[in-house]
Order: sequence, then structure tokens, then C-alpha cells
Amino acid sequence: MNFKNHMRNGIGILLLITFLFIPFLTPIQTYLSIPNELTTFQNNEQISVPTMGEKVKIKNQDNQNKVIQALGPASFQSVATGDSNIIYELAGVPLKKVNVEVLDDFKVIPGGQSIGVKLNTLGVLVVGHHLVQTKDGKISPGEEAGINVGDIILEINGQKVKKMADVSPFIKEAGQSGNPLKVKVKRGNKTVIKELKPTLDPSDETYRIGLYIRDSAAGIGTMTFYHPDSKKYGALGHVISDMDTKKPIEIKNGTIVRSNVTSIDKGNSGKPGEKQAKFSVKENEIGSITKNTPFGIFGKLNKKLNDGKYNKPMPIALSDQVKEGPAKILTVLEGEKIQEFDVEVVRSEPQKFPSTKGLIIKITDEELLDKTGGIVQGMSGSPIIQNGKVIGAVTHVFVNDPTSGYGVHIEWMLQEAGIDIYKKGKKEAS
Repeated sequence: MNFKNHMRNGIGILLLITFLFIPFLTPIQTYLSIPNELTTFQNNEQISVPTMGEKVKIKNQDNQNKVIQALGPASFQSVATGDSNIIYELAGVPLKKVNVEVLDDFKVIPGGQSIGVKLNTLGVLVVGHHLVQTKDGKISPGEEAGINVGDIILEINGQKVKKMADVSPFIKEAGQSGNPLKVKVKRGNKTVIKELKPTLDPSDETYRIGLYIRDSAAGIGTMTFYHPDSKKYGALGHVISDMDTKKPIEIKNGTIVRSNVTSIDKGNSGKPGEKQAKFSVKENEIGSITKNTPFGIFGKLNKKLNDGKYNKPMPIALSDQVKEGPAKILTVLEGEKIQEFDVEVVRSEPQKFPSTKGLIIKITDEELLDKTGGIVQGMSGSPIIQNGKVIGAVTHVFVNDPTSGYGVHIEWMLQEAGIDIYKKGKKEAS
């Protein structure tokens, strides 16, 4: 996704993206060696593994044996998923899914459209400190109060803060009265209260707090899929991060709109290319944003997409059904026209639980290479099609080789969107 601060009344030409790689789960290693004892699980039965490195052999009702080495003190539990299918868990993390199948008639409409994205942050995000000139020298009241970059201001003096404009009246009142502000900030998973005393800048007789703050951000990306039955969609395939704090943006809400690609800045080794596009947040709104996660942005559409010839529902492939070899991507290089380009799936990990970067793809289409140099910023979310099925989305470019990059499996994007793709009575390993 191509990403930049939202600055001018909802209208912007977006030039920059911030990538953030976030590990989701580390796979638990399985071993082939046979321990001394065999433990057969019944549904929901638990056994304790108190010693790090201890090996336990487990067997489900179909007599399929598994040997797992504990990573630390924990317990194993079997969970019934319908009939005789079992998921094994270690400390609540699924280890194995057995005989999970996708619904035979499940289909989505592939995307490829260029979209504009407007996010409204939860509260007001602190993105930097600045020094205020006073008669006693330069200081940053916010920094001295212990408010950090990346903190989210939720309340001031017990009143909720929703946008930047909410902050100024509090600063003026506190400056004139001499009373400090009681600022409630969210820092990670915790909230803390800080006392902040504004200081007077003699250059313009204005009270200041020495903080750079932001309440929104905007950029462009690519639609991945649309589910016509639920009206849910997924896009980008990766989290949107703030360009200054490098942290995922915690959102209150957001919107997506139609976007018009105006030009392409071709990429080369060491310098990724980028799409340049324009859109108006006040016009052409097509949907809401409710989630910003490591697997992309998600929400519901309120208007039909301009799908062109790619408007027919298409089946999907689970991660273990994807093959190395030829595939295609759908994306926009000019205006709003979706085009199809050849790529190669270099590697696909048959993941058993949600994880990012499950695919490595290489651009092989000569026309796309000529126009873009490979994968460019703003292409994130471009759907990957193989053998008539949607298998995933483009997410990242390799900086030193822009012809190649990562992708995420469509299975995990659909799950993150809250869409059940599995047969009745069976569950995915999440």
C-alpha cells in the first residue's frame, strides 16, 4: 500500500508507504523420533508436560500418531472438530488441523481495483516531540510530562478526545488558568494518566504542549476480494503502520474510496517503485473500514465495485492446495483499469494456522516489468490467481529485488474478515 499523512481536506496524491513486518505465531516443531510412552487422547483430554524439551507421542481416534516436543512447561489438549477430526493444542495454540475442507460452493469476487484509504485513529496519536521557546529556554512540556511517541491520547480532564481539534481548547484553558492537564494515554495494552502543563510561546503568545499529534492518515492500496453474500471485503494484505512511529495504527473507523492511478514510478534494486494516485475522501466512498490487522484492512462495501470483466465469483484455494508454478495477479497501472499479469509462485508454505508471508512470488510478465520494474508500492493487496482460484494477495516487495516479494494466503484474509469458509462441523486452526 502507498501511504502518507492525510493533510488536505480529504484529497491527496499519495507517495509513500511504511512497511511493518509483524510475526504472528512461531510454528511449533514436530519430531519423528519415538518417545518411550504413547498417549492416546480422547476429546478434550489433557496431559501435562512439565519439562522443557520432553517429547510426547499423541494419537487421535484415527490412529494417526504425532510426536511433539514441548517448548516449555505446558499442557496438550485435544479438541473435537466434528466426527473424528481432532485439533491438538499446546497452551491454546493449535498444532494440527485434520481433514479440514473448504465449502464446495464458496466463492469470492477477486479485486484488483486501486482504492483510496482514509483511517481515523483511536483518540489522537502522538507522533513526535517539539521544543517550545520560552523565556527560560527551549522545552517540550509533553516530553517532560512523560508522554511518549506512539502514545494515544484518549481523554483530557476526563473528557474523550476524538480529533486534533478537541485538544486546542483544553490547552488554552489550562494555560490561562495555570492548572495542569490530566491526560489519559493508551500505551500498548495499558492506560496511564500524565499531568501536562502547557507553556507560553512568547513569539505568538500561544500556549503549547510540545507534541506533534495526528488523528487520521490516508493512502492507496489494492482491493483483494469481495464476498457478495456478506458484502465483506479484504484489501492490502498487511497492516497499515504510522510513517513516523512505525507502529500499527489503532483505528476508530475509516473509509475506502475509488482511486485513480495517475502514474508509476518504476522501481529498481534498492529503491522500490510506487504508484501515484489521487482520490477524494468526500466523494466516491464505497465502503467502511473496521479492522486494521497484520493480514490487511477489512470492512463492508456499500456500493458495487467497478469490476469490469473480473466480476464473476471465483473459488479459493487453501494454503495447502497452492502449487509452485505459474499464476496471475490483478492490479491497476493506469486510471481504474484492472489488468491481468503473469507471475510465478516460487514458494508456498502449507500453513496450518494463520501467518503472514506464506507466499513468495516473482513477476514474469514482460509488460509489467517494463512499466513498473516489478512489485511497486500501492500494489499491496493485488489478488493472486492460480488455476482459476484465488490463492492470496501481494503484500511486500524485496527491496534488493523488486521483481519478487511476499504474499499472504487468501485463507487467512477471509478468516480475518470473519467469513466462514469451512464445511459445517469443522473449524480452522486459528
